Amino acid sequence: QVQLVESGGGLVQPGGSLRLSCTASRSILSIYIMGWYRQAPGKQRELVAYIAPGGSPNYVDSVKGRFTISRDNAKNTVYLQMNSLKPEDTAIYYCSRNMGADWGQGTQVTVSS
Repeated sequence: QVQLVESGGGLVQPGGSLRLSCTASRSILSIYIMGWYRQAPGKQRELVAYIAPGGSPNYVDSVKGRFTISRDNAKNTVYLQMNSLKPEDTAIYYCSRNMGADWGQGTQVTVSS
C-alpha cells in the first residue's frame, strides 16, 4: 500500500488557476499509472486526467486545454495544473495510484465569485 497526500486546493474565482500536488510515500511514479479524479456534491467520482510511465497524458473532454497533469519522479509527486477554472470544476479532487488501488484524502477545489 502507498500513502498519497494531496494539497493545493482552495477557493478561486472563475477564470483563475490552481495547482494541485500529490506526494507518494515511496517511489512509485515511474512504475504505476497516476491519476486525478474529482467528485462533486451529488455526483459520482470521475476520472479527470491520468499519466502512465512513459506515456502521454490523458484528459476527460471537459478539461482538455485547461488542465495539465505532470509528474516529478525525483519528488514522488504528481501535479494537476488547472487554468481557466469554471464553477463546474468545483469538487473534491483525489489522487490515485493505478486507477483506484490507493487513494489520497482529497483536496477541496471551489470555483466561485
